[in-house]
Amino acid sequence: MVLVYVEINKGRVKKSSLECVNYASKIAGLTNSSVVALVNQADASQLEEIGKAGASKILVCQNSQIQSDAMLISAAVEQAAKALNAKVIVFAFDLTGKSVAPRLSAKLKAGLVAGAIDYPVVNGNGFDVKKNVFSGKATALCSINSEIKIISLLPNSFPIQLGENKASVEDFNVDLSGISARITIKEVKSNDAGGMIPLPEAELVVSAGRGLKGPENWGMVEDLAKTLNATTACSRPVADMHWRPHHEHVGQTGIAIRPNLYIAIGISGAIQHLAGVNGSKTIVVINNDKEAPFFKSADYGVIGDAFTIVPKLTEAIKKFKANQN
Repeated sequence: MVLVYVEINKGRVKKSSLECVNYASKIAGLTNSSVVALVNQADASQLEEIGKAGASKILVCQNSQIQSDAMLISAAVEQAAKALNAKVIVFAFDLTGKSVAPRLSAKLKAGLVAGAIDYPVVNGNGFDVKKNVFSGKATALCSINSEIKIISLLPNSFPIQLGENKASVEDFNVDLSGISARITIKEVKSNDAGGMIPLPEAELVVSAGRGLKGPENWGMVEDLAKTLNATTACSRPVADMHWRPHHEHVGQTGIAIRPNLYIAIGISGAIQHLAGVNGSKTIVVINNDKEAPFFKSADYGVIGDAFTIVPKLTEAIKKFKANQN
């Protein structure tokens, strides 16, 4: 049995969770097993989507505490895993997965590979799983030979495929007696102003750095992002100077992303920044410094003044889209 922990965010099944269900379905095919998803407080449309992603059964918890506390999530997944005799557990390598998977690994004496980027190779009773190491400069093949195996997936590493599968749905009661929540939510502040897709899930990202010279010039970055239906991001110095909010900071010490397209405007490309974006499928760099290290990692580079290039690029994209209608 392959167990997947699925998260709901703002009324939607998280993209990373759908990736996990797809991934679990692949493992189930390799091991002649089936996929069970564990989700908290989901509605009918969300349950239908989870089924289409490959789950044959969905266990639904009805406890508002569970989705906010790693200890309670760990308890829920542990109890589900034991009830199902699950041999593989799949998480997204996000804030929840980073908090829960190691804790669960210790509880269940399970081997853990965090941040997988490829499907496992079944080797006898073990798995060989590929992940990035050394800030994305290399890959490692990790072997899990324990009876129970836990894998967390690097978001945006796997395409989502939805079929016509329908999952059965069951209520799942979690025993939280003796477990006290350590987190109390007092206020929620949204960081997705403008309805943009959250950075870890975004397929198109427009980012900028100190080359923009000040926060008053960020309008052209937002215009380009809006034209592409992309999410905005920034380098660490920009966030540190409070030109942009910290939740937009991408890099080794910020958010690691893997979009299909990453446009970097006025960013030199320090190694710490590259560590968080080098998983991008296509990187476009716009910079007036032809010696900027980012050009060595770029798929496409434009040398020139961003204040001239970016508005022209935005207009060209607008005209192209208009001609497609």
